[in-house]
Amino acid sequence: MDPYLIIIFRTVFFYFLILTIMRMMGKREIGKLSITDLIVSILIAELAALGIEKYGTNLWDFVIPIILLTIFQIIMAYLSMKSNMFRDFFEGEPAVVIKNGVINTHNMKKNRYNLKDLLMQLREQGVRSVSEVEYAILENNGSLSIFKYNILKIPTSFPLPVITDGKISETSLIETKKSHSWVKNQLINENIDLKDVFYGYYSGICSKTLKLVRKKMK
Repeated sequence: MDPYLIIIFRTVFFYFLILTIMRMMGKREIGKLSITDLIVSILIAELAALGIEKYGTNLWDFVIPIILLTIFQIIMAYLSMKSNMFRDFFEGEPAVVIKNGVINTHNMKKNRYNLKDLLMQLREQGVRSVSEVEYAILENNGSLSIFKYNILKIPTSFPLPVITDGKISETSLIETKKSHSWVKNQLINENIDLKDVFYGYYSGICSKTLKLVRKKMK
C-alpha cells in the first residue's frame, strides 16, 4: 500500500480513537486538567504521533498502550471519586493562600508556590494589591481563584466543603476549627447519616451550622 495512504488512514484512525477516549475519560477543560489527566493526555498524544510517524510498524503496538492508559485513568478517576485520601494524594487539594487580605505563607511553602507567581496571577486578574483580596485559593491545576472584598469591605462567608460524597475533609475541619464530634452532632440534628451526604459545607458568618445536600436515592 502507498505510504501516503497509510499515513492518511492512521491519522484518521488515531483522530477518532483519541476523540472516543477523551469522551470516555469525561468532560473537563484542557486548562483544568488534573496532574494525572495531564500525564495520561501527553502520553496518549505521544503514542498517537509515533503511530502515525512510524507507519511501517504494527498499529497495535500503539493502540494497546493507549487503551491500557485509558483503562488506568478511568480506574484512577473512579478511585478518586470514592476516596478523599486517594484523590488528595494523587491530585492534591485546593489551598487558601490569601485570607482577609493576609498571605498564608504556610500554605504557599507547602505547595511550593512563590510570591512572584502569586503577584503575577493577581495582576493577570486585575488585582493591584493583596489587600483587595478577601480570599484567594490555589486550585489543584495551579490556577488561582480570587474573591475580592466588596465595596464596604464587609466580611463575607466562604463555604468550605466539610463533607464530600460521604467523606469528611480533615483540611476543612482544621480551617473551620471544628471537630468530628461537631460534625456528628450536626448530622444528628438533621437526622442523616454521613454516608448519605453528597455535599456538606460550612460558611461561618452567614450560618453557624453545616449545610447538607443529600445523595439522590437510587
